[in-house]
Amino acid sequence: MELSRRIFLRTAAPASLLFRLAGPKPALEAAAPNDQIGMGFIGVGIRGSYLLEAFRKTPGVRALFAADCYDGHLAWAREATGGTIETTRDYFEILKRPDIDAVVIATPDHWHTRMILDALAAGKHVYVEKPMTYSIEEGQQVVEAVRQSGKTLMVGSQGKTSTLTAKARELVKSGILGHLNQCRLATHRNTPEGAWVYPVPDDASPQTIDWNRWLGPAPKIPFDARRVFRWRCWWEYSGGVATDLWVHNFTTFHEVMGVKGPHSAVVQGGIFRFPDGRTCPDLLSGIYEYPNFILEITANLGSSRNSGGFVIAGSEASLSLGARTVEVSFEPPPGPVAWYGLNGWTQAAREKYLASLGFEGGKRPPRQQAKPPEVHSVERGLEHHELFVKCLREGAPSPENAEESHFAAGEAHLGNLAFRRRRRLEWNLASNEVS
Repeated sequence: MELSRRIFLRTAAPASLLFRLAGPKPALEAAAPNDQIGMGFIGVGIRGSYLLEAFRKTPGVRALFAADCYDGHLAWAREATGGTIETTRDYFEILKRPDIDAVVIATPDHWHTRMILDALAAGKHVYVEKPMTYSIEEGQQVVEAVRQSGKTLMVGSQGKTSTLTAKARELVKSGILGHLNQCRLATHRNTPEGAWVYPVPDDASPQTIDWNRWLGPAPKIPFDARRVFRWRCWWEYSGGVATDLWVHNFTTFHEVMGVKGPHSAVVQGGIFRFPDGRTCPDLLSGIYEYPNFILEITANLGSSRNSGGFVIAGSEASLSLGARTVEVSFEPPPGPVAWYGLNGWTQAAREKYLASLGFEGGKRPPRQQAKPPEVHSVERGLEHHELFVKCLREGAPSPENAEESHFAAGEAHLGNLAFRRRRRLEWNLASNEVS
């Protein structure tokens, strides 16, 4: 483990090297119903603290160890668990523990792949927050590492496994929408909190934060507490709105549509609302090309005019997602006559044409009304994290696995590359090449 750690931190060794160092791992085994699942938590900030609380409330789960680079987060973990959880700044202390079966990774994006590979090499199951990776290239590396390990990896995008998504998928597959042609996804916010301008603790300093450990593979720069608590604002640690907000939409969208990913992307954006030193855009709009339809997606942190949207449009109807409902809105039947096309015709010519269609008198035929919308309500199912525990107990496949998560994160990375290179990019899903 120590040899693996030194080599990986120095060179970001490929998964195959880690597995040669760590040795082969046994195939996935289901936990007995009464077994306690020991869990460690790497990163217990905003999202990580939520996940720690959620998992420790799940029957049969023991929250044993928490790692974070900020002492205040570790103090919170001890407070929240009544002092029963152990804490450390070094996540390898968690990976060395034989009583920890699975780890939860909720760190800045630039650490995800390294921590996933280390955890798999140590024989741990992994629940990692979206996006799974920091770059397109890392996706296949993680997919192969999961395959070799025999362990379960699940990514926390939530929407993919909801009953709402399952109902939407069922309706799309039924053909009720007709020929699909366009899809629109949108997220709109207009608050500093929604733009990641989170408070910085008064005690944030080089004494309470292990700055070099937090930076890890990122470029070395002088201490800046804002980056620790607002890291999504900078390219060095995240993919901004694309990997934060778009990935949620992509993951759900792929599940509903039964697709892997797009062939190309064109993306525009910039910093319009929060010129606070960030480098990631606060407004990003993209157009993605799929084999049979076009996807439009937007994330805007500077206006709440449109509170959000998830619309799939077809020739016969469109589908939209609400909080607990799926609505199908039908297109009105086309009129029997292209009336506008009769402009400029003489009265006689118009009457003759209409008569040939069975309409006498030269008057416009009445239009037919669309069918009333269908609203499908759904009940809540298991929460996303509960499904991870269920998978471990039953030895079932992950409902949000590494390959699916590679394509969802990869689509966001493709969009960021297209934006930053200022040109249309194509993505070969088979070879993972971008051109």
